[in-house]
Amino acid sequence: MTRYAQLERHALADTMLAVGPDAPTLCDPWRVRDLAAHLIIRETHPDLAAGMFVPRLQARLERAQDDLAATDFEELVERVRTGPPRWSAAAVPAIDEAMNRMEFFVHHEDVLRGDPTTPHRVLDADLAKAVWSGLVRSAGLMYRKAPVGVILVADGVGRQVVRRPTDGGSAVVRGPVADVVMFSYGRRAASDVKVTGPQSAVAALTATDIAL
Repeated sequence: MTRYAQLERHALADTMLAVGPDAPTLCDPWRVRDLAAHLIIRETHPDLAAGMFVPRLQARLERAQDDLAATDFEELVERVRTGPPRWSAAAVPAIDEAMNRMEFFVHHEDVLRGDPTTPHRVLDADLAKAVWSGLVRSAGLMYRKAPVGVILVADGVGRQVVRRPTDGGSAVVRGPVADVVMFSYGRRAASDVKVTGPQSAVAALTATDIAL
């Protein structure tokens, strides 16, 4: 079985080294070094990573992330590349794929698209299908707040009804699969998609907070 999480992990590490520690990302105000620190803490310090979800622990997480981001950049990237420790559930290939395929794909795109002049990469067919599969599994949760129907269309890859039509109709989000993913993960300004349908449905979806 192809491990797309691992492929994207290594590709992200290569891109981080290529652009450098202070290159921008779509996770503004994070720079590449901050994103690397985030990924390391997520996989190696669950006690700190809890600050992503528990507000009272957020300040502690931010301090730890800032301290880690200030360390040697090449060592940071190597830790990202090496992956989770053996005690982590993500060290099991199937769990790694479920947990990290989309995490590393989206954050790789965060780095690549941090510079708006960089052309978007063209995904090979297998990666495109794998990414689409990952999006389909989580799209219902992402679009749960949408007050209208939602249909995702990835050109040449697939079509998915995420939410059935309401009285307001449905909005269709269409574009290259990577752009549909980034739109769905809240990176609207950096995604090249078209949202079509009744004007009221498009306006309602555009106003919706899409998030996991």
